[in-house]
Amino acid sequence: MKNLSIFAALAALPLVAAHGFVSQVVIDGKAYAGNPPGENKGASPIRIISDNGPVKGASNQDLFCGLKAQPAEMVVPANSGSKVSFQWMAGGGQNWPHNTGPMMTYMASCGSTTCDKFDDHNAEWFKIDEAGKKPNDDSTWVQADLMKGDSYSLNLPDNLAPGDYLIRHEIIALHLAVTKGGAEFYPSCTQVRIGGNGNGTPSSDETVTFPGGYSDTDPGIFDPTVFDSDSKYVFPGPPISKLAATDGESSAPVTASAAFPSASGSSTGEGGNGNASATSSSPAATASTKSTSGSSSAKCHLKKRSADNSTDGSTLYPRHISRVMARLLHGSRH
Repeated sequence: MKNLSIFAALAALPLVAAHGFVSQVVIDGKAYAGNPPGENKGASPIRIISDNGPVKGASNQDLFCGLKAQPAEMVVPANSGSKVSFQWMAGGGQNWPHNTGPMMTYMASCGSTTCDKFDDHNAEWFKIDEAGKKPNDDSTWVQADLMKGDSYSLNLPDNLAPGDYLIRHEIIALHLAVTKGGAEFYPSCTQVRIGGNGNGTPSSDETVTFPGGYSDTDPGIFDPTVFDSDSKYVFPGPPISKLAATDGESSAPVTASAAFPSASGSSTGEGGNGNASATSSSPAATASTKSTSGSSSAKCHLKKRSADNSTDGSTLYPRHISRVMARLLHGSRH
């Protein structure tokens, strides 16, 4: 009964600021602004979502790219090995509010279609990165760094075949995952055009669809021991693809300036050339030179696995709900 009272009390808390979205992405040092949920302020490569709340349920169609996500106007240049940083934000311009659960990143080819016109839920996603608990600290998740305003950075695979791709960067918040169906999914999709002359493609046993890649009963989604400091986390989904490059890492907040392009600005970009062009209508396949610029230094480095619903932000509260739950649940056991 005590636990039920805890959940009831938590459910009554205002949740507007307790959710979030990707507000900015930086690719090889070039920053792109993301639209706030439900507000189309300008062209962006980040698909706009309808609300900053979570996707609930592993069979939900919105698991593809977020709540009622719509194809973005821009497809921006990148390369094999490009450094990509994601800046998460909560409602009201606050820092990301959750600290419990993994972050995972997938990619999927848009095939012969440009990504600004691609919306195929049969897309074949392959995992390129995953981050869970911090090394040598079974009680702290890498996700917790986002609460300080940090971003999350990773490198794209080193040998990607050129063309248009979606990058699906996802947080799974597990503060309610002690019950089935409690996990909160926050997927975000960014549209990129990979240049160069790579030839790497994922194998069929490395790919999944969304929905379809997870189950509500997967150990990493339904996790009654999530607040046990010595529990070992099992990532859901497929193993990291053999294409994957280096491990991802939390990094300092994005400081690069990002602004929406003017109305006469670009909608698609030639792969890897650093410039966007409205004249491009098909995925580029020409070689290009990779930029080496990126965001600031890492704070946490992870080892990857082996391959064998209101949005105005007007209601805020100071502490993350999962921290409250962790303390209350811990206290209820004594």
